[in-house]
Amino acid sequence: MTPKKEVAQLQKTHLVKKEGHQHGWLILDAKGKTLGRLAAEISKILRGKHKPSFTPSVDMGDGVIIINAEHVKVTGNKEAQKMYYTHTGFLGGLRETNLRTMRARKPDMIIELAVKGMMPKSRLAKAQMKRLRVFAGEQHAMEAQKPIHVNI
Repeated sequence: MTPKKEVAQLQKTHLVKKEGHQHGWLILDAKGKTLGRLAAEISKILRGKHKPSFTPSVDMGDGVIIINAEHVKVTGNKEAQKMYYTHTGFLGGLRETNLRTMRARKPDMIIELAVKGMMPKSRLAKAQMKRLRVFAGEQHAMEAQKPIHVNI
């Protein structure tokens, strides 16, 4: 007796084309949210991984508006110990700023830098990051995009 050979049926991968996709806009409130967990959700939305038709090589993500960026939480001693580094371009021009100072000066940059670090390092990710808008307070000037409020 010879065993029967079963033919495995392969599922086809559906790849979406670049044209014909509309980008929606979502509003997320950062008040009381942990920085890393919020940034991970934002990067998923920007890339389009929250949609069932996600294709890695196509820009399918939605735009994200973040409000109350100054009220984002961090855990542990990151408030005093986390450092942000910039360079002026001159010799010895490395500047470091801790999270507490950055929150006082530019609270929107905290979330932008966290999301940027979670995005892939590619031209597509740079284009997707252009649809991220971060505002320190409640007010935003994005009503024309008709954003949808989302709770995470």
